[in-house]
Amino acid sequence: MAGDGVDDMGARGMGRRGILAALSYMACAVLLVMFNKAALSTYSFPCANVITLLQIICSICLLYTLRYWNWITFENEPLEIILGKEGSTSKRLLVPMRTFKRTLPLSFSYLMYMVIGMASLRGVSVPMYTTLRRTTVLFTMAMEYAIMGQRHSREVICSVGVIVFGAFLAGARDFSFDTAGYSLVVISNVTTAIYLAVIARLGKVTGLNSFGLMWCNSLVCLPILLVWTWLTGELHSATDFPALYEHGFQAVLVLSCILAFIFNYTIFLNTSLNSPLTQTMCGNIKDLGTIFLGWLLFGGLPFDWLNVLGQALGFLGSGFYAYCKLHGK
Repeated sequence: MAGDGVDDMGARGMGRRGILAALSYMACAVLLVMFNKAALSTYSFPCANVITLLQIICSICLLYTLRYWNWITFENEPLEIILGKEGSTSKRLLVPMRTFKRTLPLSFSYLMYMVIGMASLRGVSVPMYTTLRRTTVLFTMAMEYAIMGQRHSREVICSVGVIVFGAFLAGARDFSFDTAGYSLVVISNVTTAIYLAVIARLGKVTGLNSFGLMWCNSLVCLPILLVWTWLTGELHSATDFPALYEHGFQAVLVLSCILAFIFNYTIFLNTSLNSPLTQTMCGNIKDLGTIFLGWLLFGGLPFDWLNVLGQALGFLGSGFYAYCKLHGK
């Protein structure tokens, strides 16, 4: 964990595994936003929390199966050492209760991150959603300092400033301004920053790897979200949804659940191997694909040179940040 100095990852640069984790996250993120947007907007599915619930159920099933067959572990130790502790015929599928309790803050921050993030997609266009999400870097830097005592170099702070300025410039002439929608995106930025900082903290103090953190997180979130969707009537609304049995809609849901599992794993992995701020910056860099596909598939903002200039500044700042991290600045 970084102390009062510049972050450790920045001092030594990103390794090959860190670069691969970052690229994997960006690819999954673009696809997941498209499938979630298709379910909520194209098919007008009214139950965003039900999608999150299905994604969590899918995650638990996949993790249980992979752990049962010893294809993955939940701890940072190698599989051979864990099996030696458990015995050749024993498979410990649950982490120790003490460790499980320490992951509770992660689960609550994840619920806020997912629920608010999903709701914020509905109120604004995909291009403006990605533009506003770029300001998450400010909140992430604040949370890193508050939770982990982590500081960043002058070059990194400069790149963040360029990104935020570009985001405000890009949205300066948004003709579809929606106060409620924009407010949800800003709140989503705050919850994202908290979630990423908690991942980085718990990944270092619990001894769990990315799969273990995902397992604990999903087990806690499932009953909470199940009760919530039942109380709000979303479960009932989902069962009565007219397009529920359409093959196209079902395919969108299935792919969304599978992508969510891979997406969450890459978030944990990227944040653990690199840093919360690097994870946020990866989200900014992948926005090029998200914006292009969003305009192509769902429409959104009319062409405006001010918006283009803001987008370009955002990508320039993200590129400069990537250069700083790769060269250990």
